[in-house]
Amino acid sequence: MSTAMIFVGLILSTILATASNSWLLAWLCLELNTLSILPFISKTKHPRAIEAATKYFLTQATASCLLLLAGTSNAWLTGTWDMTQMSNKLTSTTMLIALTMKMGTVPTHFWLPEVLQGSTLLTALLISTWQKIAPMSLLFIMSNNIQPTFTLTLGLLSTTFGGWGGMNQTQLRKMMAYSSIANMGWTVITLTHEPKASMINIFTYIILTTPTFLLMALTSTKTLQNMTTMWSTSPLATTTMALLLLSTAGLPPLTGFLPKLIIMNELVTQNLTPLATVTMMTSLLTLSFYLRTTYLTTLLNPPSSATSATKWRQKMTKNKTMILLPTATTSTFMMPALIP
Repeated sequence: MSTAMIFVGLILSTILATASNSWLLAWLCLELNTLSILPFISKTKHPRAIEAATKYFLTQATASCLLLLAGTSNAWLTGTWDMTQMSNKLTSTTMLIALTMKMGTVPTHFWLPEVLQGSTLLTALLISTWQKIAPMSLLFIMSNNIQPTFTLTLGLLSTTFGGWGGMNQTQLRKMMAYSSIANMGWTVITLTHEPKASMINIFTYIILTTPTFLLMALTSTKTLQNMTTMWSTSPLATTTMALLLLSTAGLPPLTGFLPKLIIMNELVTQNLTPLATVTMMTSLLTLSFYLRTTYLTTLLNPPSSATSATKWRQKMTKNKTMILLPTATTSTFMMPALIP
């Protein structure tokens, strides 16, 4: 009963934050949202989970302080808490830093890999997807008042650090965290020029990440070593996982390629071709570690020459696989047809 009430609070706080038009109400809803997810992070009572909950709370509290500071300063300058009245450069930049800290973009991204690693797979799914909806909606509302140079710099740094950070990872939750950082870079980089493209990118990422985490949870897969023996548990789930990873990496003609194509087209339209070229080159870093994971998943089937112990899994039933198969397949292939 208590878990259900906390989950309802998590959903309602996000909905109210996205529907609010006052910075004071948005700050209050984001605080409720933070307090609602902390029990999910620390539910396992493991020291690493408690550490993750502490890091998450401190980061979100700092971001909330900056958000309240920016909102109060803007209300003092303009006489209103209205989100659309962010004409002052200092307050709008401070608000941008606060919201990007909540989502986990460079340079305030260091908390995200550690928090995901200390959480369960389902909690990591919530942090990577649902928790980004409210801050992203607030950024969409104030996108007309954000400095373009600042968002372009944050976006490029996020795609670069997200790609480099995921290269050496053997823990899948950390790898997904760095993938989230890189994806947030793609989202922020075009926020001031074409906010709708940013929203398409973040929601496409959520659609692709949700079945990926659910498949990991169903197959008890947490490391790259676990991925090498996943085929013997469920070939169908393994194939779907590989397609989801490639789609998240942005490999054409899968779904994840669509928002990247839209963003590249917008950057070129804005005469930012050098920046678009560098951003495309940084996406190769993300593609490289996704290709490595896909190789381990589908092309390295047991029995193999590995001498280390492998993780025991209960064999997945067809019913469990068929629950996620339609969702995962649809989310992987549904959007390329929308390209004009």
